[in-house]
Amino acid sequence: MNRTGRCACGAVTLEITGEPIGTRQCWCRQCQQIAAGGPTNNAMFKVEDVAITGDLASSTWAAASGNTLTFRFCPSCGTQIHGQSSARPHLVTVRLGALDEGHGLRPEVVIWTDDAPDWAVIDPALERFPRQPPPPPGAS
Repeated sequence: MNRTGRCACGAVTLEITGEPIGTRQCWCRQCQQIAAGGPTNNAMFKVEDVAITGDLASSTWAAASGNTLTFRFCPSCGTQIHGQSSARPHLVTVRLGALDEGHGLRPEVVIWTDDAPDWAVIDPALERFPRQPPPPPGAS
């Protein structure tokens, strides 16, 4: 299934031709900071399956996992497009909010639940990891 996406202003577009390696909801503090207090909701794809047009800005920091995380966003409207970890440079972690409606994806796993605020609502049906989870199958 091909998926498309765009930032809020339309300056950045995505076309994804492959299926995700995994989908996750992340409650780490850095994700809460870029998601206005909530988690980020993400799908991991192989780099070669994601085509992005338009200019992207980026920021890099040391993640709680110890890896270096680079996230990319539209410099015009600020929409988060994807993140990329130094641990898995062959994958991009696309923000579900950047995908067009009808993408059919939802988190399968919740990570960094130890960092979630006490008011967080976490689906009890999803597998949980208190901190950094192992890589999803096929991520190597």
